[in-house]
Amino acid sequence: MPKYVIEREIPGAGKLSTNELQAISQKSCAVLSAMGPRIQWLHSYVTDDKVYCLYLADNERLVREHAEQGGFPVNRISEVHGLIDPTTAG
Repeated sequence: MPKYVIEREIPGAGKLSTNELQAISQKSCAVLSAMGPRIQWLHSYVTDDKVYCLYLADNERLVREHAEQGGFPVNRISEVHGLIDPTTAG
């Protein structure tokens, strides 16, 4: 299944409370549960004003559908074509 990085501009994201992040996560999981197994949320990175989410999905359309149903912003979706880390150096 293809992997996608989703960039979401959310002003003040880094200042969201634990309860606010929990509510966002719960909403996302509820939408994903209703959509079925063709899309999965792996994890997200919260920065000052953006959230970067990593998803597995059959296609980009499902990622957009999830965002629309959940009311989440989508500023950019990029398909992941590879992974590098320190072990890639040899």
